[in-house]
Amino acid sequence: MPSLPLSLIRGALTAPFKKAGGPGAALPADRPHLPAAPAAPRPLAAYRTLCGFTETGTLPVTYPHVLAFPLAMRLMTGRRFPLPVTGLVHTWIEITAHRTLHPTDPLELTVYAEALTPHRRGTEVTVVTEARLAGELVWESRSGYLSRHATRPGTGTGTTPAPAADGPPLPAVTEWRLPADLGRRYGAASGDRNPIHLYPLTARLFGFPRAIAHGMWTVARCLAEAPQPHLIRSVRADFRAPVLLPGTVTYASDGVAFLLRGDGDRVHLTGTTARTAPEAARDGRS
Repeated sequence: MPSLPLSLIRGALTAPFKKAGGPGAALPADRPHLPAAPAAPRPLAAYRTLCGFTETGTLPVTYPHVLAFPLAMRLMTGRRFPLPVTGLVHTWIEITAHRTLHPTDPLELTVYAEALTPHRRGTEVTVVTEARLAGELVWESRSGYLSRHATRPGTGTGTTPAPAADGPPLPAVTEWRLPADLGRRYGAASGDRNPIHLYPLTARLFGFPRAIAHGMWTVARCLAEAPQPHLIRSVRADFRAPVLLPGTVTYASDGVAFLLRGDGDRVHLTGTTARTAPEAARDGRS
């Protein structure tokens, strides 16, 4: 069994003493920070292979989130963070790349908590990640993480409502068979070794029948399958239902909207993308 990061062990030990805070609970003012540095080549190559990105001249639009994951863990395992980190479920993410990024760009990373929101299944926190290059904000994301607990009737549904699904069903593009060890492999590539992704036993401790795929792997894999993924400028993705491992899923897309569905047409993930012009990407502009 791969060793868990010390931050997760610390979070597991402090989790029983934390109760989910409501919208009025205090969020930490901490802004964990990493100084400017380029992406390490070996972890980036492992991430590209696992997620299906073939373009090597640009940084995958999801990768700054991976680079900043240690900062997010530092924030969410801190004593002042109001939710227990173990069992947190990623519910949605919005990414905006203000310019094309490259592997050699020395990115400066910052993470902070922005809001707590009541959710029908518990309490959701919004975590913001920012990447700067020579002081300029070049990439940012907002993510919702859900702490599941008993709620009162009429509790809200989340921080940012997902766009309504309009129009005809998206056409199926391809099918993926996901192995039982996908969560462990992605955890090794990304550093995210949340127990819900590792083994059936550790997942069952948090209410899942088997290990589930990382939400960020499902997003990255969908984006890697899109035509010219290096031109994607913004992403909104909502995690509708966990993807149990092992399993089989179908990727569907019309070139802008995408989704991932499983057996019985159960929808696991929905999302939309926007792109930049090819000439702007070549020049490094948004």
